[in-house]
Amino acid sequence: MATNHEHVHWLNYLDFLPGDPSVTTSFNAVSSGVGTGLSGLVIRSSTTGSNAQGGGNKVIEKGIEVPPGHLVKGVSVAYELTSDKSFITQIRIIQLQNPPGTALVLLDDATPLTAKGPVIVASHAPAAPIDPNKGALSLSLRLDFGNIADRIVLHAVGLKLAQR
Repeated sequence: MATNHEHVHWLNYLDFLPGDPSVTTSFNAVSSGVGTGLSGLVIRSSTTGSNAQGGGNKVIEKGIEVPPGHLVKGVSVAYELTSDKSFITQIRIIQLQNPPGTALVLLDDATPLTAKGPVIVASHAPAAPIDPNKGALSLSLRLDFGNIADRIVLHAVGLKLAQR
């Protein structure tokens, strides 16, 4: 539960980028075509599984901005699925280090988000609140597709913030 010094900062969820060519994103302002039909970022994959073409994980990712004077304490994701066979497998925040040759994983929640929804879930808290002043932050959602006909729809993504 949020205290007076904690709140959710909603992000522009429409600007997540696919992490490899097998993943595509689209938007239809009238209907997502999934479940309740509420509009959102529609995520598809041309391949099954959680592995990206060329190696690594199948993800969508975005850089995140945190308002000055705040620390990140978690992530909220509102989503809907066409099938529980295709889902979000991980919520992760990484921070670029200085010098920028490495990045640290500061939030790594591998709880499978398999409810067909629509639903909003909160990630587990990071080991310590994340200080955005220590380096640029990226948020990624790892994906697993059981069928190429399935779709995952993002309706909202927010950061749980606390004042310094």
